[in-house]
Amino acid sequence: MQSTVEELETTNEELQSTNEELETTNEELQSTNEELETMNEELQSSNEELETMNDELRLRTEELNRVNVLVDSIMMSLGVGIAVVDRELLVQMWNNRCRELWGLGAEDVRDQHFLNLDIGLPVQQLRDPLRACLSGTSDGEEQRLEARDRRGRDIVCRVRVAPLAGPNGDAAGAILLMESD
Repeated sequence: MQSTVEELETTNEELQSTNEELETTNEELQSTNEELETMNEELQSSNEELETMNDELRLRTEELNRVNVLVDSIMMSLGVGIAVVDRELLVQMWNNRCRELWGLGAEDVRDQHFLNLDIGLPVQQLRDPLRACLSGTSDGEEQRLEARDRRGRDIVCRVRVAPLAGPNGDAAGAILLMESD
């Protein structure tokens, strides 16, 4: 009986120790659960912010699409070739009238250096007016150049080069208006 009582006492001590370990583990789990709940709340808040930003971005994208349609419509209705180049003279815009004049579409010339384009227009003669617009020393120049259109006909092309105003008022590029006489 003495032996059984000692075994019971030992077992009881082990159970108490195990119980204390379980209580400690339970406290740790409760703490972890609270941290997870806090993280979940932060994630929900971040998700709401992202949803708000997505909504704003969607609205701005729709507005930008409307403006792009308007600009495309204006560029097509003017009846002159319009090319827009950035400060490095890389073609950014090229309307359908340019395609009709020179035989190259926007997809053919986009991000190509304007002065390297192989079209019937002597583009090298526009180097100085372009540089003057980009440097801010000119508000624009007009030249009449002998050219050859996409059909191989000799034409006189009136080219107007004007600076493209940037957000700070400096030249962000140049606009070229091309019209055959």
